[in-house]
Amino acid sequence: MTAASSAPEQISAVPTRLGTLHVRVIGEGRPCVLWPSMFVDSHTWDQLLGHLAEDRRYLLVDGPGLGLSEPLRRESNIDEAADAATDLLDGLAIAEPVDWVGNAFGGHVGFKLAIRRGVLRSLVAISAPTEPIAPALRRRIVMLRPLLRAFGPVGPVRGAILDAMLTERSQGDPALCRVVLDSLARPDRASLSAALESFILNRADVNHELSDIAVPSLFIASDDRGDWSPEDAAAAAARTKGARVETVGGARTLVPLEQPEAVAALLNGFWDSLRD
Repeated sequence: MTAASSAPEQISAVPTRLGTLHVRVIGEGRPCVLWPSMFVDSHTWDQLLGHLAEDRRYLLVDGPGLGLSEPLRRESNIDEAADAATDLLDGLAIAEPVDWVGNAFGGHVGFKLAIRRGVLRSLVAISAPTEPIAPALRRRIVMLRPLLRAFGPVGPVRGAILDAMLTERSQGDPALCRVVLDSLARPDRASLSAALESFILNRADVNHELSDIAVPSLFIASDDRGDWSPEDAAAAAARTKGARVETVGGARTLVPLEQPEAVAALLNGFWDSLRD
């Protein structure tokens, strides 16, 4: 069965070590965490939900300092975001291992959780490079960060974020752009800047940790993200015991937003293979 988006929605605000996280809880059944990319929030999953199986409890999270979560006021890193994720699960009284679906930032958090015993049942990492950002991109971000902190996501900052998130075709779709721009408008500029420092600039190489992942894993690449190409995803999967790799066309970073039906088909098929 599909159309999980038709289920009633409950809102939770869960205290964690990185502030209170805003969570939308939809459906009943096995718990599944949907953790989105940097800059955006849980609404990037909305189109996907309409194609997912109904027999799950979906936890749609706004990451630390993003969306409607509490503003981030200090520097952090992916490891601490993973700690905050465990705080979130504890706060929601979820004791069983969860299915984790992470897009970009969410995938980076998922890599960390997947090596911790008993936290995840399975991992899906979408458009989530396993290496630090490239030097050229780091220089560009460092140049734009003062503008983001002073004025927010306007002008060249907004353009750079849209270019990083969406293909040129999707940038021509007002509805898709609106999801991204509305997400950007929810946190304040200081919180966005702190999140950028913490979860992009501080991102570390995790390739040496992939061999420690012991849960079933699916890595989904897009055909239009240069720093996690299908070849990069395949290399990461080769380092991860039993991991599968798939490519979705016509997408850049926000693959679930740009190609929800294709991503949902992969998720539903992957989860079906895990039925116990």
